[in-house]
Amino acid sequence: MAPRPGSAREVGGLFLRLGTIAFGGPAAHVALMREELVRRREWVSDQRFADLMGATNLVPGPNSTELAIHLGHERAGWRGLLLAGAAFILPAALMVTGLAWAYVEYGGTPAVDGLLYGVVPVVVGIIAWALAGLGRTVLASPWLVVLAGAALAAYLLGANELVVLAAGAVVAVLAHGLRSAADRQHALVLPLLAGTPVFTDPTGSQLAQLFLTMLKIGAVLYGSGYVILAFLEGDFVDRLGWVSHQQVLDAASVGQVTPGPVFTTATFLGYVVAGLPGAVLATVAIFLPSFVFVALLTRLATWLRSRAWTSALLDGVNATALALMAGVSLELGRSALVDPLTMGLAVATVVLLWRTRLNSAWFIAAGALVGVVRLLAT
Repeated sequence: MAPRPGSAREVGGLFLRLGTIAFGGPAAHVALMREELVRRREWVSDQRFADLMGATNLVPGPNSTELAIHLGHERAGWRGLLLAGAAFILPAALMVTGLAWAYVEYGGTPAVDGLLYGVVPVVVGIIAWALAGLGRTVLASPWLVVLAGAALAAYLLGANELVVLAAGAVVAVLAHGLRSAADRQHALVLPLLAGTPVFTDPTGSQLAQLFLTMLKIGAVLYGSGYVILAFLEGDFVDRLGWVSHQQVLDAASVGQVTPGPVFTTATFLGYVVAGLPGAVLATVAIFLPSFVFVALLTRLATWLRSRAWTSALLDGVNATALALMAGVSLELGRSALVDPLTMGLAVATVVLLWRTRLNSAWFIAAGALVGVVRLLAT
């Protein structure tokens, strides 16, 4: 669908709201985006949404954030690309910065378990509904159903998600009739930063080094947002010695309990290392490569779909990505659906999504209210 004049503001407003309510990690983010952009607003078709989702798996960076950037460009061109990504990231970055301030000042972060008790089951319901809708589009043939089932089984047995994704793509191409897998090379384009100013913060570390380290991580990190922990450990604990292992775990917990991208874990560590300037620079650096990759690859999904063998590859990636999303949602469900009330919240969410076109923000708000009431009652 071609972008309308003046629709960039509409894109920014939508993704600002999604960034505020998108609890539950990348699978939940994708589900919320589908609910709003495919089902309620009809900005893109389910097939186009699935293709853009598949394309994000072919480049490094946070997949759900890159999907937001792709969708912003789809709706409102280059202005939409910038606004969608920035708006989706901003709420989480601000929340994480506030929690990092509390952490540094008081040695801990405010408890949010009561809130999440009601929110996460609602998110599980939203993901389940999205999986049902995407499944009808993505799993268009019996063999793709088999491929998705095998990918889900491999993921639940502990296989690395990147290996599962790559295997799905290769199997799809082979099933299309190729006798040998074509060599694929991915060119990673890093922005060359000349003349980056070097400032010394009160801890003695250099902000430029913080920026470039986060930039490197954002440019080479494949997989879910949780893979970032290994990179942060290697650079900030082992190599630089700026933070402790416990601080990295604390940063990860804040990144998981706040809405929006899990990559805002970097925002937290940036604040711990160098205060507010560190939080800002770390956030910009970790997400900047995603904007660059999407800007360079805005036509990738269209190109992949336009050729027979790459269309088969994209079908395989989409089916496998859907299976990985299902695997993550099963794990989330096991930890969130702990009693009849949480199970009821998840079921009620699916039923309401089926029978109404209510804004998903109302479901999140209702879940949050249930969690708060339960917390106050105990």
